[in-house]
Amino acid sequence: MTSDAALDALLLPLNQGLLTAAPDTLFLRAREGAGLHARGQRDALTCVQPFKPWDDALQRAGFDVASDLPSRTFDQVWLLPPRQREEARALIAQAFDSCEPGGVVVASVANDEGAKAIEGDFKKLAGALDGTLSKFHCRVFWAKRDDARIDADVWAQWRKADAPRSILEGRFVSRPGVFAWNRVDVGSELLAEHLPSNVRGAAADLGAGWGFLSDALLTHNPGITTLDALEADARALELARQNLAAHADRCDIHFHWHDVTAGLPVGRKYDVIVSNPPFHDTGKASQPEIGKRFLQVAAEALAPRGTFWLVANAHLPYEALLAERFVDVRVVVSAKGYKVFEARGVKR
Repeated sequence: MTSDAALDALLLPLNQGLLTAAPDTLFLRAREGAGLHARGQRDALTCVQPFKPWDDALQRAGFDVASDLPSRTFDQVWLLPPRQREEARALIAQAFDSCEPGGVVVASVANDEGAKAIEGDFKKLAGALDGTLSKFHCRVFWAKRDDARIDADVWAQWRKADAPRSILEGRFVSRPGVFAWNRVDVGSELLAEHLPSNVRGAAADLGAGWGFLSDALLTHNPGITTLDALEADARALELARQNLAAHADRCDIHFHWHDVTAGLPVGRKYDVIVSNPPFHDTGKASQPEIGKRFLQVAAEALAPRGTFWLVANAHLPYEALLAERFVDVRVVVSAKGYKVFEARGVKR
């Protein structure tokens, strides 16, 4: 069981008796960890986590995980705000919306994830802080929901801070906080430029994000009849539904909120798989093992004549593993710090 500095800091005011544990607590962006188990509040917590690997970890540990934000209010709300400023502001507004008047909202942020700025935003909405602590290279801060001191205008504005909006001259819909939310990332753009235009049959996009690569694949391959879009971020997957809706009249599209590293939930064999795999979870530390697992899952799911199209940062150690799993591997292009690979002939 791993230690989580921001989670450990979040629990400090409770562990030190500065706050009293509530019998009915909502935990936004909840994460499973040793500190949470040590609290022994399992029955009092309702957890919400849009990132599937962390949702799965909470469920395996026996915590109550809601698929959507509950419509009722809670005596206490905990949150681990994300780094992205607009998304964090929306989550702070959501936390106070979900807290009973007189209840307490508690937040924790790592110093190198923007703790100072997010603490300032929290205070701006709440009107005042009722306590702060600094520990484990994190800041934890809390405030009562006191509607008399809350800035109502800020509250109203921040509820919509991460709302979906049109991007790229109206071609797509996205929202703050998802990967490359207001642009096409360089790797995906490079892969899209070199995708084939003669694919037919079943396709999959591993780590589909808000749908850019799926859209490019379907636009250039009218012979594709089925597409499975798999994405770990529930917020991004909902955007992909909107962005791929124009293709739904000719292609059977399925959307899966799923952790690809756990294997695929569909028994289908694919004629083409595309992927711009992540090489970290939601933090900043590089984790190339995630991308390697995406590659292995793709090899297991391809049809005998299927093709795997992959883009990755040029420095990542994927080429040797591609050679182990596929008969034919070629570098289609190497540019802008990325490589696009085409792999065929899975070695069974």
